[in-house]
Amino acid sequence: MKNGALLLLVAFGFVACKNMDKKEAPVVTMSKEEIEKAKNDTTNFTTIQWLDSTTQNLGKLTKDKEIEITWRFKNSGSKNLIIENVSASCGCTIPEKPEQPFAPGQEGTIKAKFNGSGSGTITKQVHVIANTNPAKDHTLTFVGEINDKQ
Repeated sequence: MKNGALLLLVAFGFVACKNMDKKEAPVVTMSKEEIEKAKNDTTNFTTIQWLDSTTQNLGKLTKDKEIEITWRFKNSGSKNLIIENVSASCGCTIPEKPEQPFAPGQEGTIKAKFNGSGSGTITKQVHVIANTNPAKDHTLTFVGEINDKQ
């Protein structure tokens, strides 16, 4: 019994230390004027690195079951990254647009919810427009297979 309690205390200690090591991402504050300038002035463009593949294969999906897809990215440039717009190729996919700018080196996510409609092989796209160079429009894709006979 004592060994079990000691093991539990050691495990909690490791978890607590691990959580203390996580650093909160800095919050970037920019005025509306600064954001507009960053979106339109090419000297304020930055680069983006997609940490996940821009094409995700979701495999077999359950018809009409909503799922969330996430793509992780990193601001790999030297200027603040501004996600201007996130849109989907159809109404069955609802993307989320991050509102805050991302500092150089900071990571973020683009999320989308797919409602599970359709049948057979599906291919859906999410378009991300940001103040990036070379491309301002980044296409994220997910594919899957929906079986009507489930």
